[in-house]
Parts: sequence; C-alpha cells; structure tokens
Amino acid sequence: MNLISNLLLKSISFGACLALASCSEIKKESESPEIQANETRVLIHAKDFINSEGLAGFDVDDSSSVRLEGEKSWLTFEIEVPEAGRYITEIQAKTSTKGVKLWIEDYVGNKDDRTYNITSGIETVASQGFTSYKRDGSPLNKGKHLIKLHVEGGEASIKDISFTLFKKHQLTPKTFTQKTDGQEWKVVWSDEFDYEGLPDSTKWIYDVGNWGWGNSELQYYTEGRKENARVENGNLIIEARMNDLGYSWTSARLTTRGKQSFLYGRIEFRAKVPAPDGNWAAGWMLGDDYVDELSWPYCGEIDILESVGFEMDDATGNGRAHASAHCGAYYFKLGNQPTGITEVENMNNEFHTYAVDWTPEGMTASVDGKTYFEYNDTSTELSWPFNKPQNIILNLTMGGGWGGQRGIDSSATSQKYIVDYVRVYEKN
Repeated sequence: MNLISNLLLKSISFGACLALASCSEIKKESESPEIQANETRVLIHAKDFINSEGLAGFDVDDSSSVRLEGEKSWLTFEIEVPEAGRYITEIQAKTSTKGVKLWIEDYVGNKDDRTYNITSGIETVASQGFTSYKRDGSPLNKGKHLIKLHVEGGEASIKDISFTLFKKHQLTPKTFTQKTDGQEWKVVWSDEFDYEGLPDSTKWIYDVGNWGWGNSELQYYTEGRKENARVENGNLIIEARMNDLGYSWTSARLTTRGKQSFLYGRIEFRAKVPAPDGNWAAGWMLGDDYVDELSWPYCGEIDILESVGFEMDDATGNGRAHASAHCGAYYFKLGNQPTGITEVENMNNEFHTYAVDWTPEGMTASVDGKTYFEYNDTSTELSWPFNKPQNIILNLTMGGGWGGQRGIDSSATSQKYIVDYVRVYEKN
C-alpha cells in the first residue's frame, strides 16, 4: 500500500481530531491589541482530515504534518464548536516559496452555494520551519461545522489548525420598539457625543479583529483604543491608521449589539466621511439574529450610509451616498440588492444628515431630508426580515472588495470618519 493510500485510510479511521484544551496562557502576537483569550480551544491535526485535493503525503521533515501541492489544494475537517463567538484562528504551516496563500472556508457545501471565508487570504513566508499564521475574530456558531483549509499558489506543509475563543457571542438585553403612526418624530435614544474620551460603554461595544469581515478587508479593528475611536469636541472620531501596531491598517467598528437594539423608527446620524482612495465608511444596521456568516443575509441588513473614497473628488469633497437593504431574497452577492445612490456635495468637510425611516410597511433613506431610496417588499420572510430588531454599527474599513477596488492612497496615512450624533426617533 503506498503512502497516500495509507494516509487516506488512517484519516478515515481517525476522523477529525478535536480537543478542548486548557489555554490559560494563549500565546498571541505581541501587536494584537486587547485580546483576552479564555480556555475554549478547538484543535485539529492536519493528518486527520476527512477529504483532500492535491495531497502529496507526509512532510519529509515531520511525519505529523501533511504536504499539499498544486495551484489549488485543500483539506476538509469536521469540527464541533463548543460555544458561539469570535475565535482566534491559527494555522501551523511551512512553505518553501513566498506568497503561498492560506484561507479557511466554513459551512462547506451550504445550500446557497456560497463561499464563507472566515480568515481572508493569509500570505505565507518562505521558511524551513513551521510558522504560526493567525487571524483574530473569525465568527463561529455553536455546533458542527464542515470546514476547508485552502492552499493556493504552491506547495505547503500543514501541521495543525486551532480555534481559540476570545469573545463570546453577546446577546442584546434591551430592544427599543418605536411607534411609527403618530404625527411628529421624537428622540427616544441617542448618543450626542457631548463628553470626552472613549465611546460610551453603556451604548457601544467593539467588534474586534482582522479576519476580513466577509469582504477581504485589510484593517485590524481594535477595542478601547483612543487612537482608533474617541470622543472629542462633541464628535465621535473613528480613525484608520496606516502601519499601526504591526498591521497594515487599524481602525474601529462600534456596534450597539450587546447593549440595545431597535425595531422601527427613524435612525439618523450626522457625519463627515473621508475622501482619499481606499476607505469605506458606513453607518448601518444588522439583525440581532446574526451569529456567524451563515446568519447573513437572512438576519437582514439596512445600510443607511455607505461611502467609498474612490467615488469622491478629493478637491471638492463631492461624492456619493449609498443606501441599501440586504435580505435572503436580495443581497449583493446575488447582485440584486435594492440600492439608492445620490450625489452629495462636500462630504468630507461638511456635516450631512443620513437617515432611514423604517416602519412595518417598508423603509426610505434620505440625505439632508431628501429621500433617495425606498424598499417595501414585505411579501415573504426572505424579503422582509425587518420585523425583527437590528443593532446600529459605525465603522471605517480600509480596502476590501469594494473600498479597495482602485487601491489605497498611500499618501494618506490616517483617515477619519467624524460623527456628530446618532439618534433614534419614534412618532408621537
């Protein structure tokens, strides 16, 4: 029996090797900010795969690792995730040439024929020994997952893969349900940013990490770090910083998830967005049903504002505001999401007011009181998940599938998204 046949039989007999290990001192990259690892860890040995493509056998220097060859190869594993949350994903790999790419796909063979990439592409370095490659923040729900480790662009030896929980999934304890059948709008919740320091922890939490966020984004979102998110002079400033903490970019993503969510009403914020190429500024809402990538778009997403730097004139600040709704029936990966686009003058130097009016019958979006987007398909659960609570998110992304389409302006080492207030209204 040859080596590969023996390896295949061994893999089938063993199945995927899972272990819950004591990890009270998880080794982390020194530049990873504010990561608090706990004791939940899932460990997979590469030799215990359940299927493969491009398998060349055991590594010549280490019989506990396997070698993959070809432009595109992969190993699949079945894992049991003990708790829903955000995980540090770590791959022990060795490559003889620079630029081989690794990435992990979750929910292989899902019914939507989607590719759920939970690490984005990780470029390796040539090394004679095994190197640890990490991504922080990969979202995983509790239960069984069929995952696939992809290797692209050349040969690689894989030793093991681990997932270490550092943030449990946070349920939202309070929902504000707004009346929409009155005469006048009245504020029922807000952050006026009339204080100094970090954002109000009774209203906001941070999404943390650099797993790509479903869009191959470049930034590492930090937590509790004034360089990336602070309140000063009556404004929230979300700042993306180049070559920071050992990452190409750092930034911040604030969400009300885990604190409060909202159902219906007017959700409004006043903001300036940055102009240089490469940024993707957003104020949006995401369904509280989101746990990991399989949840989206069925949980629903309402984009109140999206702005990308490459659509803006750096001299005048004139650009475009985008508003969209994403759901199981309509979303951008199908290319059929309902979207409104409007021209906005001086987006980066002048505050503009972005809002969505959301009722049980539909929604409209506006800039400075001018409506430019409508959506009202309430016919099915797939087209209208918007009868459930959503949380508010403010973030500044660098690069990614949309923001990075025309590259990143390397002369702009810092980019700022400035928010004057966030308000939720109901009608009285």
